[in-house]
Amino acid sequence: MGRQRAPRSGAPKAAADNETGPVSGIYETDTGTCELEPDPFNPNGWILKVNGVPSSHIDLSDPLQLDFEYMRWIAALVESHRRELHRGEGAPLRALHLGGGACSLARYLAAAFPEARQVVVELDGKLAGLVRDWFDLPRAPLVRIRVGEAREVTESLTAGSRDLIIRDVFAGSTTPRPLTTLEFTQHARRVLSDGGLYLVNCGDSPALAGARREAATIGEVFAYTAIIADPAMLKGRRYGNVIIAGSDSPLGQDPGLARVLLGGGVPAHAWDDARVRKFSNGAQVLRDQ
Repeated sequence: MGRQRAPRSGAPKAAADNETGPVSGIYETDTGTCELEPDPFNPNGWILKVNGVPSSHIDLSDPLQLDFEYMRWIAALVESHRRELHRGEGAPLRALHLGGGACSLARYLAAAFPEARQVVVELDGKLAGLVRDWFDLPRAPLVRIRVGEAREVTESLTAGSRDLIIRDVFAGSTTPRPLTTLEFTQHARRVLSDGGLYLVNCGDSPALAGARREAATIGEVFAYTAIIADPAMLKGRRYGNVIIAGSDSPLGQDPGLARVLLGGGVPAHAWDDARVRKFSNGAQVLRDQ
């Protein structure tokens, strides 16, 4: 790992006797600041905030431990989809992560699928460097961090070169519009292999207007869609995360997925393609302006 950077403020606290380990504090980045703080409930856990917003959680002792519920839902759907496609060991997963943070999901998939080849696209170069310094991420070609704008990078990739695309990009509480449109979704589909999986983390209000439009947009491009969220979110009772998926192969047919989603601290439900299309019926497809 690289040389440790001194925090701009805050009392330094190392996670271990490792000079290059994480140190709590506030750090300047290319897009503002990030704050690293220890998890008060886990001696091996660290929480990363970007411009004041909780972005990621890392358990240094266990890459398979995902603290954010929406990340658990994404991981569950990825694993379920791989089982449905009968792509287990011997079929390396080629993943593209749009939005890096602490690379929690990339770290998880590297442990769950040791032969995976992953690229994490992160707009903030200083943040990417800090994350590499702090956390024991697998090195290239297993996990490569590419500094760049998510749409530009996606448009530059070869057709059929990825099996999985995860979009988890936020500016404040919303995803930049250029990453939500029909035109961008078509680029994502072009980059995916046959049966590939496109997953987006949609943050929305109780009205769910954004989720409906994103579901309609993804449904315009992919033959099959799915949604995962907790019941309160799906009933429009709070602000939160909705995971929307698209693929040209059926989604959510694996009975094990429902069992996994009902476990954990926040049980979730999965909607199949018919339910998603009913939910998004009448919603306007997002397009480039």
